[in-house]
This record gives sequence, C-alpha cells and structure tokens, in this order.
Amino acid sequence: MYKCVFCRLFALIIRRLTYFPVKKLIETLKNIWSIEELRKRILFTLLLVLVYRVGCYITLPGINPLILDQKSSGPEGLLGLFNAFAGGAFSRASIFALGVMPYISASIFMQLAGIVIPQVAKMQKEESGRRTINQYTRYLTVLVTAVQASAYVGYLRSPEYAPALVPEFSPFMFWLTTIVVLSAGTLFVMWLGEKITDKGIGNGTSIIIMVGILARLPESLVQEFSAKNIGGGGGLLIFLAEILVFIAVVVGLILLTQGVRKIPLNYARRIIGSTNAAKDIAGGSRDFIPLKVNSAGVMPIIFAQAILFIPATIVGFAGMTPEGASGGFMRALSNPASFWHNLLYAILVIAFTYFYTALIFNPTEMADNLKRNNSFIPGIKPGEPTANFIGTIMDRITLPGAVFLAVAGILPGIASLFGVTSGFSSFFGGTSMLIGVGVILDTLQQIESHLLMRHYDGMMKTGRIMGRQTTAPAATEI
Repeated sequence: MYKCVFCRLFALIIRRLTYFPVKKLIETLKNIWSIEELRKRILFTLLLVLVYRVGCYITLPGINPLILDQKSSGPEGLLGLFNAFAGGAFSRASIFALGVMPYISASIFMQLAGIVIPQVAKMQKEESGRRTINQYTRYLTVLVTAVQASAYVGYLRSPEYAPALVPEFSPFMFWLTTIVVLSAGTLFVMWLGEKITDKGIGNGTSIIIMVGILARLPESLVQEFSAKNIGGGGGLLIFLAEILVFIAVVVGLILLTQGVRKIPLNYARRIIGSTNAAKDIAGGSRDFIPLKVNSAGVMPIIFAQAILFIPATIVGFAGMTPEGASGGFMRALSNPASFWHNLLYAILVIAFTYFYTALIFNPTEMADNLKRNNSFIPGIKPGEPTANFIGTIMDRITLPGAVFLAVAGILPGIASLFGVTSGFSSFFGGTSMLIGVGVILDTLQQIESHLLMRHYDGMMKTGRIMGRQTTAPAATEI
C-alpha cells in the first residue's frame, strides 16, 4: 500500500518536472556562452578549480600513499569539519591538507579586530586601509599556517598514520619539509582563490571551499544507495524518499539564505529654479532597505560546533566511562544523534546568531548614512529614532532566522537517527549545505548580472537571484 502511494507521488513529481522550460534553460546557456568575457571567466574558474582538485591528491613527502589509502575512515569531530572544508585533502595527507582554513581564520580575526579596535575599523572604511588590512591578513595567514602545520605533523605521527610514514625520513627532516610544503600549499591555494575572484566568476575562497565540500556528495550518494539495497536497508523506495527530503532541505536553505525584510525608504527631492530651491520636500524616488533574515550566515553554526567539540575532547582525554553520571552526560553531549547534544546545539546557534548579528550590524551607522544621503523611512524621524526602528525590526526578524538556522544545524543528526549514513546525512543541512547553497547563489547572481548588463534575460522569469552578499552588511566570506 505504502509503495503504491509513494510510486504515485514520485510519478506526479516526474510529470511536473517534465514541464520545466528546457528551451528557456538552453537559451540561457547559449546566452552565457555567447558573452566572451563571461565565457572566459567561467573557463578560467574551472581550470583553477581543476588545479586545486589535482593538488588535493598529491601526498606529502615522507608518506607512503599506498599504505595511506588503506585507512578505513577519515577524522571525526573538529578535524572532520576541517577535512570537509579541505575537500578530503586533510585525511589524504595532501600538500593542500590545510586548504584555505588558515586564511579564513586570519580573515575572521581581522574582521573581529575591526569591531574591537577603532584604528582597524577606520582603516576598513578607506581603500588604502583595506589594502593594508589585506596585506596584514596575508602575513597573519603565514603565521597561522606555520602553527597549524606543526600541529598537523604531530597528528601524522599518531598511531593511525604512523605506519604510512617512510622510515628513511628523519623526524626533523619530516617536520621541516611538512611545514614548508604545507605553508607553500596554503599560500598557493590562497593565490588561486584571489585569482578566481579577480579574473574568474564568484568569490574564489568560497568556491574552493564549496568544491571541496560538494566533492564528497557523489561518493556519499553511492554509499547511501548501497546501504539501502544491501542487508534489508529498505530498497530503492527509501533511497528515493531520502532524495526528495534532501531536495526539500536544499529549497528550505535557499529560502533561508534569500529571505529579507524590506523597509520602505524615501529619497527627498530638491526643487530647482523656484523660491523653495533650498528646501527638500518628500516625494522623491522610493526604495527599500533589505534586512536579511539570516545576516549572520554560517558563522553561528561554526561557533556552536567548535563549542560542542569540547565535550568530545574531554571524554577522549579523560577516558570517561558511560557508567559514570558525568561521563554519560559528557558522552551524550559529544554524540550528534543524542537529544542533549541537539538541544544544546540549537541553543548555541540561536545565541551566536544574535551575538554575531550584533557584531556585524550597526543600526546607528545605517541611520547616519541615510541622513547623509538625504533619505528617510516614512513616518520615522531621522537620527536616533531611525536607528531604534531599524534595530527593533532586525531583532524581530533575527529570531525566526536563528530558529531556522538551528533547525538546519541539527538536521544532519536527525537524519542519522533515521538510518541515513553519516556521509550523506551531513548534506541534510549543517555547515556543508549552508556554505554550498550560499556560494552557488552568489555565483549565479554574478552570472545573472553579466546577462542583464548585456540586455539578456535573467536566469529566472520572476525576480532576480539574491546571493548572501546582496544585503549582508559585513558578513565574513565563506
């Protein structure tokens, strides 16, 4: 009975998909290819992405790749998240094992320094100052890379990787060469990201992270399909049901990323050539202020995950047993499928969403900019009342955005409870899909801008594609 109902539902979805305007899609692809500049940017981006993916499979000197391939699984916890951002290069002991994470860490540090240190904040508002900050970020990236590379050498000497080390390499030589190669690899990946941003399409650093994350999707799909068709896993129908839920999750993440609250805005109009030439009157052009429902992006989930990795670390070092009350509670917190883990995870995501939004969103500065640009919100006095009004609206829309973000964060744990494999369940929300969806929307937005500038139709019939950076005040690029 259930199979018949599911087959009818699946057949209905297939029929609906056949109505998709394939002709419109083909025409859009032709328009994209006909624009020489856009075609060169896309091909340049694909070429550099291919270079990055090839480098992810080049093993560090002093490690036997044949023995390394016999490893059963990759790292878990914080290192698992690191490995996901690096596209699996971390577990392969690749020359790009650290990826762009040192650069991301240095960028976040400089952004937070701009919030805390007034001199840095002043530099961020000037073009020359931003160039200086970018240079400081590069120097800090080298320092962070050296520290992380030293820690990675210790990780490679753990019992899990020790059999793959070449005995002829002395410990000092292995330490020195690994730090040099990893530092050079990270700087090269950072250079690739900057070149993609300058001469390619989209934000280079974000695209490199997204490619690394989505590179695991085909393998995860194969593993999930095999698990459902071997040993009574439920068969093809259960697998198709999971695919439909996965598509629904992606649609929900798109809505979360693009959701905005529009505040109406008026620009004053100056009358010229009359006795009232010095007076501004209302009735000028109308516009709106788009406030994002999720202006904090993926940062709250990353912060919450970093906090929740602490219990797992304590359990691992202290050797707590499940029999003890404290040990059982700590193990529950370190288990992504447990109730207490997901509850604390959701609370931390909501708290960090408000915290990070407060850091990057300044309603007073926005109200001052509106006043300087001779614009105002209808019915609201300029200055402090405008700042209070914008702040109140932002607080109200942040709550549903934080709740939806928390739900997206705990969905992978919920999916694993329903028998989804660990690899595929990580794509049911969480950090991976939020970054993937956001970066794809940003890239499609840039492609659509090229089409509209040359008087072609956009990629959608209704409305325009909005990326994460369309309305985000100063969110970190990830």
